[in-house]
Order: sequence, then C-alpha cells, then structure tokens
Amino acid sequence: MEIYELIFVQLISKFEEIRDTLKKGIDQLGDDELNYRPNYESNTIANLVVHIEGNIYQRIGTGIHGHQDIRARDNEFSRELYVSKEELINRIDKSFKLLIESIKDLENEDLLRTIEVRGKAKTIYEILQQCASHYSEHLGQILYLTKLCLGSSYNTTSIYKKHFK
Repeated sequence: MEIYELIFVQLISKFEEIRDTLKKGIDQLGDDELNYRPNYESNTIANLVVHIEGNIYQRIGTGIHGHQDIRARDNEFSRELYVSKEELINRIDKSFKLLIESIKDLENEDLLRTIEVRGKAKTIYEILQQCASHYSEHLGQILYLTKLCLGSSYNTTSIYKKHFK
C-alpha cells in the first residue's frame, strides 16, 4: 500500500469512527437531554453537533469544493437552539457523508494543495488533520455530557470496555 492510499484510508477510518461514536452517544439520549445545558456558559450536545456540521460545511464545502460560505458560526452556539435527536442524527449523517465522500474523491496531489483558512495558507492534509482533532475534542465533550445526563445507565461507546466486561 502506498503512502497516499494509507493516508486516505486512515482519514476515512478516523472520520467514520468519530461519526459512529457521536451517534452511539446521541442515541442514548432524548431530545431534552440533547439540548441540556449544565450551566449558562456551557454548550448543549445539540450546539456541539451543529458546530461540527458548520465546520464541515465551511472547511470541506467552502474550502475544498469552493462553495459559497454561508456559515453563521455564532448561531451554532445559540442558547435558543433546540434540535431533535432525529434531526441531529440526520445532520451528522449528511455532513459526515460530505466529508468522507470528499476524501474519497481527492487525488494524491490534492493533499498538498493549499487553501486559505482564517487568513493562513493550509494544505488540505493539514485541514483534514485539524478537523479530526477538532471533532475529537467536541466528541469528548459530547460523551461527557452524555455521561452527565445518564450517570450509571450510560452505555460506553468504547469497544475496549465492552471487550473486557
């Protein structure tokens, strides 16, 4: 397997893992829990999912594909935002499909192509790595909120813990 193929496989695998783990956590909660805010300064799970979605559409749709940037980032963190579980799952499926299909469509040389992000030139590879890190950070927040809501009834999303039960 050549290095580029390995990179594409690793990136796709990472984003599929993030997507699937997000859905495993979200599936355990009801609409009110998904929109629960532990304090005024905290985000809800719905806020975080909508934020990830906005980031995907901006970084991939706008950055890689050249679509018009229509992101309203501040709205992603609105305290009035209330999103149902069904809609959150649909948003995850749709945005991660764009992300993963976009990676599948890339050519080797595309990984080193630069685009501007926040006024800085970044390679598509750098952007995808930053996205994986960013979404993983928010995934951790989402799982923490899930555990906070469910306590001992939380079902782990980790195969390792299930494996050692």
